[in-house]
Amino acid sequence: MSGPLAGLRVLELADEKGQFCGKLLGDLGADVVKIEPPGGEPCRHVGPFLDDVPHPERSLSFWYYNTSKRGITLNLETADGRALFRRLAADADVILETFSPGYLASLGLGYESLRAESPSLILCSLTPFGQTGPWRDYTSSDLLHMAAGGEMASCGYDGSDLPIAPGGGNAWHMGCHYATMAIMAALVYRTVSGQGQYIDSSIHEACALTTESAVANYIYRGETLLRQTGRHHAASPTSRTQFLAKDGIYVTALISGGLNPRNVKALADLMDVYGMAGDLKDPKYQDPTVIAASTSHIIDGLLASFIASLPAEEVYHAGQQRGFTWGAVRAPEDLVEDAHLHDRGFWKTVEHPELGRSFVYPGEAAIYNGTPWEISRRAPLIGEHNVAILCDELGMSRGELSVLGENRVV
Repeated sequence: MSGPLAGLRVLELADEKGQFCGKLLGDLGADVVKIEPPGGEPCRHVGPFLDDVPHPERSLSFWYYNTSKRGITLNLETADGRALFRRLAADADVILETFSPGYLASLGLGYESLRAESPSLILCSLTPFGQTGPWRDYTSSDLLHMAAGGEMASCGYDGSDLPIAPGGGNAWHMGCHYATMAIMAALVYRTVSGQGQYIDSSIHEACALTTESAVANYIYRGETLLRQTGRHHAASPTSRTQFLAKDGIYVTALISGGLNPRNVKALADLMDVYGMAGDLKDPKYQDPTVIAASTSHIIDGLLASFIASLPAEEVYHAGQQRGFTWGAVRAPEDLVEDAHLHDRGFWKTVEHPELGRSFVYPGEAAIYNGTPWEISRRAPLIGEHNVAILCDELGMSRGELSVLGENRVV
């Protein structure tokens, strides 16, 4: 491994709430060992599946969220399983777990117990509501967190009281990003002090951190921000930003800084190239009061007609060349052909040798010139590395491993 976290051993006991955190660490070079119950983790049954064939080894969701990890099976409900986990934990740098609060401690595997054997251990518990508080034992889902965390209050349509949820998995991503940052900070502290620590990470609190200006506006200005179609919430209605182009694709066309004399002139110059400036070249539009009174005419009339006259890709590039924050609204699959992403080598080809095939995966968020990010391997098969880790590393014999398998310990 050559990434910035090369040399670190991470034990992952995570379901859908935390598997993305493990992926982030693994793709950065950490040796992430995913520990699943015998038979595999339930996330393996989340579709869609390769070639629409449901199977725990063909979940595309599981594939994506578990790259660069090795995998073993271990039943922590058994004494032998707990003993093996303790041996693994003694040499680990980080443990990531998403069990219900208090579960690991009830098995004798809580932080205080494990740190007695490894003071430098970092244990991060990523749970829906944290380890304390009146909601700590509440059940949750991604949808619930989008509601309780405040995001849904800002997502919806003009003049509608109906909240809209963002795409699936956002809450898990937020929680995993903040858990990753917390783990990174703990690793930095450990390099200075030599001491590990326990991290109580709450997905609910991660969501509450990401409501943009809604909380600040309410506390300090007494304003409740309004939902607005296809654009950011605001204290009062703003001009629309989505316009249908000639080819039936929407364009998000923002006028950064608002309609002011400078922006109206730039907009007039752009549209005039196509003979569609209307009356925007009239000197009266250098008067801010005239612009304010003509907002609907400019945005809903002239700009909307201009965008409707051209294909989305052409009009958005034309706007960008004039300094406008415009972009086509692309379907996710359109990104596979994105020239910019191809130029930066974003898309990665990952081999699945057991299938004799390779598949395209999304790549890195940042390019490291000295410690390159990489997907080192596809997601592990169920128990794929039991022999490598339990036998070759811990010294267990193949016969002992076979007995553990018969007893449903692995």
